[in-house]
Amino acid sequence: MGATVVVAAIVIAALVVRSALAELREPGSGRRQWMFLTDRRAVSAGAFTALALGLLGWRQAGAEGAVWAALAGILVAFVMGQSCRPQ
Repeated sequence: MGATVVVAAIVIAALVVRSALAELREPGSGRRQWMFLTDRRAVSAGAFTALALGLLGWRQAGAEGAVWAALAGILVAFVMGQSCRPQ
């Protein structure tokens, strides 16, 4: 389980670093990237994905499956929040 949590933390850290680098290049862009947290549709899709995969993952792999399901939910919400916003 330890390796799973570390890998998931690395992926989340990569998203944060990506936002920080974008913010350095263009002020305000980091905030726009994390606006998905206020988008109901993106958060709902991420929560549904995490719940559905979490139930399946828990049955197959226990707590490790739940960690990956949570990461998948975050990534789905992130991508949906990026695609829904007008450019």
